[in-house]
Amino acid sequence: MAPHTEQLIRSSAVQLRGLTRSFEDRTVLDGIDLDIPAGQFVALLGHSGSGKSTLLRAVAHLDHEVVGSGQLTAPERVSVVFQDSRLLPWRRVLDNVLLGLDGKEAEHKGREALAEVGLKGRERAWPNELSGGEAQRAALARSLVREPELLLADEPFGALDALTRIKMHTLLRELWERHRPSVLLVTHDVDEAIVLADRVLVLDHGRIGLDLTIDRPHPRSYRDPLLGEYRERLLAALGVTEDHK
Repeated sequence: MAPHTEQLIRSSAVQLRGLTRSFEDRTVLDGIDLDIPAGQFVALLGHSGSGKSTLLRAVAHLDHEVVGSGQLTAPERVSVVFQDSRLLPWRRVLDNVLLGLDGKEAEHKGREALAEVGLKGRERAWPNELSGGEAQRAALARSLVREPELLLADEPFGALDALTRIKMHTLLRELWERHRPSVLLVTHDVDEAIVLADRVLVLDHGRIGLDLTIDRPHPRSYRDPLLGEYRERLLAALGVTEDHK
């Protein structure tokens, strides 16, 4: 495997050149070339098993056991949010947010981050006292307190109910506009990708099958008929026809 390059460059937060990842006899990522400019919000779509999470883990440098090659450039400060909040049940909410950090300044930033995600006053709560949406808010706070240059999100709202998901979409977009990290969001939800991202990629057979810019102002609504064309193009790239909707 070619060594990872940890150098941050100004023009792009992420650069992939010929990125390949394989499991046993199966090639999951097949020579991907990709640039994500600093501060861009990108969503990644694809069928189950298409390699979305493999790509995200590669960018996060969490795939050391996987056979692969190619060049990868990413920022030094990267945070990851998973579908499961992964809060430690034996630590209170603020302690979870500050995991690996210490000092008065870190505590101040942790409290500020919790306030930003709507959890002010819940610093001393235990994780089992939080709802699913609140747990994901805490996970976002834990990512933000590290001031990431790149935020990687692997289906972070997949386990939430529809109403909570919509609220979390609004929150994530507001946080992005305030902090401006680059974002790579993995999702199965075409509408989620269109409403949140400024650019949507479709991963197909280990390659980028479609790279689509969503040229609509924010905030966006699921009911906006002008988003229909983007939806049709993405569904077509995913092999979904009118008869399957």
